Amino acid sequence: MTTRSVPGSGSRPRPWPRPRWTLRVVGGFALAALTLTACSSGDSDDSGDSGDSSKKSASGSSSEKLSGTVTVFAAASLKESFTALGKTFEKEHPGTKVAFNFGGSDALAASITSGAPADVFAAASPKTMKTVTDAKDAKGTPATFVRNQLEIATLPGNPKKIKTLKDLTRSGLKVALCAKEVPCGSAAQKALTAAKLKLTPVSYEQDVKGALTKVQLKEVDASVVYKTDVKAAGGKVAGVEFPESKQAINDYPIAPLKNAQNAEGATAFIDLVKSAQGQKVLGQAGFLKP
Repeated sequence: MTTRSVPGSGSRPRPWPRPRWTLRVVGGFALAALTLTACSSGDSDDSGDSGDSSKKSASGSSSEKLSGTVTVFAAASLKESFTALGKTFEKEHPGTKVAFNFGGSDALAASITSGAPADVFAAASPKTMKTVTDAKDAKGTPATFVRNQLEIATLPGNPKKIKTLKDLTRSGLKVALCAKEVPCGSAAQKALTAAKLKLTPVSYEQDVKGALTKVQLKEVDASVVYKTDVKAAGGKVAGVEFPESKQAINDYPIAPLKNAQNAEGATAFIDLVKSAQGQKVLGQAGFLKP
């Protein structure tokens, strides 16, 4: 601080008076600093809100990240395509797992209405889905996501020279069919009725994979299954198309279940199945568009 002495006063030095303009300038700087601080604080708050909003928009919703197991009960004919989609789902949602129970749709429906824990049901016919909806065990309205058509499966090379559905009624020919209450069996009966044929198989199988396996093990000469199953078997069987199959095309409905333990995961899996990506996988497996 600058001081001065007053001659002859004998008093101690007194400070020079500070110019008024200096005080005003300092005060101005202080006011500016406060203003900047306030603006900075406001920007920081806005930035925080913006950050929250971007996080929500990035995830598509404000819901938490998917986790846990999604249990899917699905028709046996969906095994290959759904297994592939399950792996895709787990990759897209780290921390999740898709557990499948494949089998005859009627048996799966009975399990669900009996209280078996499941999040999603994908049936091979509206009739078997109706068992679940009538029991009020489905949530919302089931959606048809694919369709499927029958085909005759024979041994490689078709040694019995089977060319038509009527050929299956030849004497001495061993044929396996799905059980009548199973969608593939019901469809086969519908096709036989359309062709005005009566066929007594050597065995009725509880799902389409069982009927196909009978041919692969050479226990029967042929079986009536889905085109998708013939395709999935590769060179292990040969397929024979027949026109009556157009009279018995099955719609496949899918729905989340009312008592799902992982409702969010169920919805997300169904969304994948119905998406363009899911439909591509199902189409490559031989399924028809809904």
